[in-house]
Amino acid sequence: MTNTDAMQKQIHQGRNVKRFREMLGIKQEALAIELGDDWNQQKISLLEQKETIDNGLLKQVSAALKIPAEAIENFDEEQAVNIISNTFNSHDNASGMNVYPTFNINPIEKWLEAIEENKKLYERLLHAEREKNELLQKMLQEKK
Repeated sequence: MTNTDAMQKQIHQGRNVKRFREMLGIKQEALAIELGDDWNQQKISLLEQKETIDNGLLKQVSAALKIPAEAIENFDEEQAVNIISNTFNSHDNASGMNVYPTFNINPIEKWLEAIEENKKLYERLLHAEREKNELLQKMLQEKK
């Protein structure tokens, strides 16, 4: 895109109001209530269809949405999508590390490791029981 294309491309402020309102989870009726008595859902709908909004009204809307007016004036959805797409579709981040770590876990190997650990525990338990039996037998022989 050339500079002349960028200058000709106008940001649709009404659509931006709608985007921010939706991102914030605010319904048209709620925004109308925030803007005052002479506002209603239909008037908000018409506002969201306007390509440009006069500065006074833009400041009122931005105050109601609790966002800077510049955000509504300058937000370009296409650029935001490009940034997100370029950021999250890449498998490498700026540090060169893999963003999506891969874990190579073989469940059969884990299962076999658990079985081996159980065997070792049973062997130790068996060894302790044998020692206890030997001790008891010695004690019995001494009493006789």
